[in-house]
Amino acid sequence: MADARRMGKMELFAHFAEKFDLKRTVARDFFDELLVLSEKELKRSGEFVVPGLCKLVVQKRKAREGRNPATGEPIKIPAKTVVKARIAKQLKDAVLPKK
Repeated sequence: MADARRMGKMELFAHFAEKFDLKRTVARDFFDELLVLSEKELKRSGEFVVPGLCKLVVQKRKAREGRNPATGEPIKIPAKTVVKARIAKQLKDAVLPKK
């Protein structure tokens, strides 16, 4: 698995186009619309679920104190909002080795 190459965008669009007998541009449009929909839902409700794949959630981080790794001096890290992806359990179980 270490020498495996990851799938690029064009390969992803080509796979879905072939699988569902579509033009590649139509497959790309589906992914573009998924992106737009996820942005809208994250702004509206703070989460977006892709069933069986992941759940995207908006998380607010508090301001905190950190250290500059180069000099070791303390720095202030401001509060910010981030988007986190929580991977679905069934996907984790399928991919990750059993303990």
